[in-house]
Amino acid sequence: MTRRERMGVQIRNATKDDVSIFIDWARQEGWNPGIHDGECHYAVDPAGWFLAEEDGEITGTLVVTNYDSSFSFGGFYIIREDARGRGVGWKLWNHGMCHAGERNFGGDGVFEMQNKYAGNAGLIYAYRNIRWQGIAEGCEQQDLVPVQDIPLDALSAYDSLHFPGERRKFVEKWISRDETQALAFLQPDESIGGYGVIRRCFEGYKIGPIFADTPDIANCLLDGLTGSIPGEVFYFDTPEPNAAAVTMACERNMDEVFGTARMYSRYVPELPLQEIFGVTSFELG
Repeated sequence: MTRRERMGVQIRNATKDDVSIFIDWARQEGWNPGIHDGECHYAVDPAGWFLAEEDGEITGTLVVTNYDSSFSFGGFYIIREDARGRGVGWKLWNHGMCHAGERNFGGDGVFEMQNKYAGNAGLIYAYRNIRWQGIAEGCEQQDLVPVQDIPLDALSAYDSLHFPGERRKFVEKWISRDETQALAFLQPDESIGGYGVIRRCFEGYKIGPIFADTPDIANCLLDGLTGSIPGEVFYFDTPEPNAAAVTMACERNMDEVFGTARMYSRYVPELPLQEIFGVTSFELG
């Protein structure tokens, strides 16, 4: 027997110093994560970051973030190419699902893996997400304010209306990183009518999320966010069932470049998809 056959696959928790491995592997896969995505996600649930190792070499990555007591989201699920087909991924997956426990688990999988996730892992298909690429041509919007001017509790409460779990800690970090801009639209009564974030990635910028009460507010947010990066390449991830969001991308002559299947383990949450114009992150929700 070889040493690899004797040792088998070992799963361990990733440390904060390991986070760069997840980001680098995602980058190599062409997923183009944000430059600060790792630190934002890791802070939410450090115990949910896992590495598969064989003979001391890393052969797989997976993150399962428990946002609250009822919802978990997974991502950064990558098996090194030369280690695929040996059961590494299945062992890593099962380890992650133990961390999720009884929570409803969500994830965005590439289209070609959709049937495998449904058949092997029992995940339920909900809808498609589409990634669009374009050139920023927005401009400053007088109706928008920096989210830092809004109490975090209020912003988190609005976010929770559009996400299956409570993620205050994540939102706090997501809106405050360098090379990130976050804007909100306030109604006449000072209540939040929408908010959006744009962040630098390894290639260009990504919008995410854009949650808004109406398409007009969403358009205002998209123009305001892209107005901060004139002429730059940016990406916008829209749930396909939100026809108004797809129209926003098409009207800006954006090209469809990628997509995912949103899937869940127990049930499809009842979310106001007509108010979800931009997905926060394919990696972790």
